[in-house]
Amino acid sequence: MTREIYRQGDLLFRAIPELPEGLTERASKVIAQGEVTGHRHCLREGRVLEDRQGALFLEVMCTTQIIHQEHHALGLPAGCYRIIRQREYTPEAIREVAD
Repeated sequence: MTREIYRQGDLLFRAIPELPEGLTERASKVIAQGEVTGHRHCLREGRVLEDRQGALFLEVMCTTQIIHQEHHALGLPAGCYRIIRQREYTPEAIREVAD
């Protein structure tokens, strides 16, 4: 049985049955870049896709890895994934976690 959810740092990768329509492919394989450290979560093989609202998805054709300078490489099996960025509460607003 394969896992449905994977995590690396502030990113959660949730397996989905198929990609939504209307996605555009990013020119690079950078999924997210840290605002504080400049470190990046990068997809080794596959496609990083985005919808019009900025939601991110992955299309992985064969087992691959997500690479980051401060985390262990994360292995992902072939499939489609929705990327969810961890958020945190502050008195000012709910915001994405700064890496």
